[in-house]
Amino acid sequence: MKKDVINIYDIAEMAKVSIATVSRVVNGSDKVSEKTRKKVMAVIEEVGYTPNVFAQGLGLNTMHTVGILVPTISDIYMSNAVYYLQEKLRTYGYDCILGCSGFELEGKQRHVNMLLSKHVDALILVGSTYAGNGEHVQDTDYIREAAQNVPVCVVNGNVLGENIYCTVNDDVKAVYDATSKLIEYGHERILYLTDSQSYSAIKKRKGYEQALEDRDIPVRPELEMHVVNHMHAVRDQLLECKVAFDAVVASNDEIAVGALKYAFKKELLVPEQLSIVGYNNSSVAIACEPELTSIDNHVVDMCYRTVERLISVIENKETDLEHKVVIACDLISRGTTEF
Repeated sequence: MKKDVINIYDIAEMAKVSIATVSRVVNGSDKVSEKTRKKVMAVIEEVGYTPNVFAQGLGLNTMHTVGILVPTISDIYMSNAVYYLQEKLRTYGYDCILGCSGFELEGKQRHVNMLLSKHVDALILVGSTYAGNGEHVQDTDYIREAAQNVPVCVVNGNVLGENIYCTVNDDVKAVYDATSKLIEYGHERILYLTDSQSYSAIKKRKGYEQALEDRDIPVRPELEMHVVNHMHAVRDQLLECKVAFDAVVASNDEIAVGALKYAFKKELLVPEQLSIVGYNNSSVAIACEPELTSIDNHVVDMCYRTVERLISVIENKETDLEHKVVIACDLISRGTTEF
């Protein structure tokens, strides 16, 4: 036979062993006798066979591949999460297949099915968009269906179901503490900016509102603004805004920098006349001037914990892991606040 037509079935036939045995040999499994391993390796070396990933997985019921799904890779948080997830997975010998689903339900369903068709060992969904907004449970049914086939991990979102494992931030407390700090420093007309109605965004807004209510400051609908997640678009929306405010809490750093650009355009002193707090503590927070006070959601810890829990399920067959792990956040003070 020619080298380019040799496959795992041919190797099994030539060595007079099963496909599973060949797969175990090429994967380095210790469940093969030394005599059999040498026999299979002799055939592999003789024909110059190079195993592909799919063939390796046939006999061991594993592809050593995890599907990672994000709504968009252009978002700084998402791209960082993908980097840390694949970095940690690689230490356990797992490769990744990346999909970008967009934010619409149909796209999410289609991409989950696409990744499952690649025979991945598990799925990791990054972003609270996959958890929906909690109002329509059926919007996450496709995740529960996927979890009937492989373990599913959700980063920064909570989805209920068997074989689903979630890692989330304590967004309520994080924004509650940041808003409380602004109030402590004399701010009462605090503008809350968000670009989403996702699970995480709803939790953040709840923290903002609770901080106001606990200090007898009215929650004003006009001070809760939905914006486009683009710095210049945020700046322009605020320039058109007729509502007075003396501080800003934003659901991510890019939005917060848009508020900083607004302040520059209006010739407002930051933080003396306008204080600003972002979220994610990304590279954007230190790329602006003054540098941005931001909530650190510890994305590295989130991703590493996710992978560690996933490996426990895949390789150690642990089924009693807690459904949800909560990661605390820290407020990192910089030049856009007085504290």
